[in-house]
Amino acid sequence: MSFGFPWGLLALGALVPLAAAYFLRRRQKPVTVSALFLWRTPRPRAEAGPRFERFTRESSLLLEALAVVAAALFLADVRFSEDTRARHVVLVVDGSLSLSARGADGVTVLERVRREAARRVEEERATRVTVLASGSVPRAIAGPEAEPSRALGALESFQALGADHDVTATLLWAQELAGPGRRVHFFTDVLPAEGAVVPPAVRWTALGTVRDNVALVSAQRRDEGTKATVTLRVARFGGPDSVEVRVRAQPGPGAKEGTEQREVVRLPTEGAATVRFTFENAGDVEVMLPDDALPEDGQARLVPSAVRRVRVALAEGLEPRTKQALERFLSVAPDVETAAGEGALIVGPRGTTARVTVGAGGTLRTFLGPFFSEKGHPLLDDVQLAGVRWTAGDNPPGRALITAGDAVLLAEEDGRVHVNLELSRSNLQRTPAWPVLLGNLLREAQRTREGFPRRHLTLGEPLPVVTQPGARYTLEGPLGEKPVFGAGSLTLPAPPVPGRYTLERDGEPVDATEVLALDARESDLRARSSGEREATAAEKEESSTGSSSRARWPLLVLLGALLADFYVTRRK
Repeated sequence: MSFGFPWGLLALGALVPLAAAYFLRRRQKPVTVSALFLWRTPRPRAEAGPRFERFTRESSLLLEALAVVAAALFLADVRFSEDTRARHVVLVVDGSLSLSARGADGVTVLERVRREAARRVEEERATRVTVLASGSVPRAIAGPEAEPSRALGALESFQALGADHDVTATLLWAQELAGPGRRVHFFTDVLPAEGAVVPPAVRWTALGTVRDNVALVSAQRRDEGTKATVTLRVARFGGPDSVEVRVRAQPGPGAKEGTEQREVVRLPTEGAATVRFTFENAGDVEVMLPDDALPEDGQARLVPSAVRRVRVALAEGLEPRTKQALERFLSVAPDVETAAGEGALIVGPRGTTARVTVGAGGTLRTFLGPFFSEKGHPLLDDVQLAGVRWTAGDNPPGRALITAGDAVLLAEEDGRVHVNLELSRSNLQRTPAWPVLLGNLLREAQRTREGFPRRHLTLGEPLPVVTQPGARYTLEGPLGEKPVFGAGSLTLPAPPVPGRYTLERDGEPVDATEVLALDARESDLRARSSGEREATAAEKEESSTGSSSRARWPLLVLLGALLADFYVTRRK
């Protein structure tokens, strides 16, 4: 049981005069009457003696006392455990990487946020707590309206490792969850900039400190054969003017043990220093800087990122000149493997189910121009058709990409490409447009290959992925597993935390990528601060909602007791 307005219990003081009125008897003067029939209802009367006597209407007193107690409970806004007035508090924690920075005492900003959040929940006497984490995609850590102990427990396990972002969307979401007139508590490590627009119901609390920091701002790896080249950029945000970079490579295929290299890098006051390392037969490469205020931005793990080779197969039935021109191009094209197999780009004659068809059928016509191309299509990047003699046949199906008059020279149909070309009567294969067009075809085939086009991303970058139709895909990451919807080239939202993300098809791993905890804006701790900005809007107190939110059963008890007392008194 609890009371929303304990002062209402003062109404119980009315029991004292009520009881006194029932015990109090006043002495009355004798009254002389002429006949006994006028004395129909004689009552005991003391001619003299004590002023207080035992009374004979106990039931009436009990009913009136019950009415007083019911009135007092109503005024005090009595609530039982299931009806106790809920006090909902919404907390928003900045999910940026900089909250993992350590102060001079070794305590992280996030740990200070946890302590302050617990104090704020106790101060507000919260019965329900919602905790949100800001980020490029806001997410709920606890709730909505979770038990305070559960909410604070979820905050204990939360790690702030996100990229720099705008918190406005998260604060607006928090306002909706809090309700009109209720305050939102936001915890971060820097006060809002001058002139920044902050929702009026937000109480902004900054718990950061100014710290020097040295960080990796870029880490790249390129594999060519057995050689791996690691390129790093190290920036100085205050602190020492030199730092030792340690790079350790795990053993790769054919290697018995890993190797480690170290180099002292001099850092400029502004900008970043670039350093390169080379390894042979290297597996995963770990990059480490000495621990400082923010150790997370001084570590990176680079997985092998060999060039994704495109497999090309030439189908039977191609004309000799066409086959010869294609083989000549494929023999010099980089990152191409001419072999049949699963996932190969098949080039075949017209009328087949090959992904790329080359050939002309029906009535042949030769065109010298003008040629009209669809601007912006990736297959036509840098394809210049000036001086080209193009012989084509009947129009192929699909969407036209290159036309000459009413003839369709190049068309696209459901991911297939039709080249309406008779090479024996054309000179396209002897112009720069031919290798450029075929190179664009290979690039698109490589881009649409299943898996991740990129093996390394930094915080805040969207995650590109390619899936095939007819399969069920999931993305496994540090925060668990979530489904991937759609087919083809997809762009997923930026991963909220760094780590390794694995693409699985029907439960089997297909490809993996590494998200690095690198963000120059989060690594710069020189502008962090502490302080508080109170909410500009006055908070609406829950006790001002009026009696409509009070429990109604005490009023019913009060009315019932008064009616029963009236009946008992009238009967006697």
